[in-house]
Amino acid sequence: MGADVIGRARGFLRRPGISVLPEARLACRAARVHAMHDPTEGGLATACWELAQAAEVGVRVYREQIPVLGEGRLLCEAFGLDPLGTIASGSLLLAVDPSDADAVRAACRDAGIACAAIGTVTRASLGVTLVSGGIARPMTSFARDEITKVLSST
Repeated sequence: MGADVIGRARGFLRRPGISVLPEARLACRAARVHAMHDPTEGGLATACWELAQAAEVGVRVYREQIPVLGEGRLLCEAFGLDPLGTIASGSLLLAVDPSDADAVRAACRDAGIACAAIGTVTRASLGVTLVSGGIARPMTSFARDEITKVLSST
C-alpha cells in the first residue's frame, strides 16, 4: 500500500470529517426525511438492517450504486474485508420519498457533497436484500465490524 493512499485515508478523519450534521440539516431542508442513520460501526450493511428493523420495513440495496472511496476499496482488498461491513463514519443513510430523491441529490451536489440513491424501502416481509449483478440475496449482517479482523491480528 502506497504512503500516498495511507495519507489520504488518514486525512479523511478531518476532511471531509466524520460529522454528518451539516448533511442531515441539508437533507431536511431539501425534502421530508422519513429516517436517517449514521452508519458507523458495522458499516452500511449493519445500518440498513438497523434502519429496517427500527421502521419495520424491508430494504433493497443495489451494490453497484454504493459509492466506495478508492482508498477504502484498496484497504479492504488488501486486508480481505467487505467494505459494506467496515466503519462508515462520515456517511449518512437517508430514507426519503422517491419523489424527493432528486431534490436531495441536487442539494448535496450543489453543496459539494457526494450523494447516491442506493436502494428502496420494501415490505418488511421481503427483508434486507443486496442486489449484485442483477441477483438479489439477503444482505450480510455483521456481528462485528470488519475492521476488527485487522485490529485483532496485530
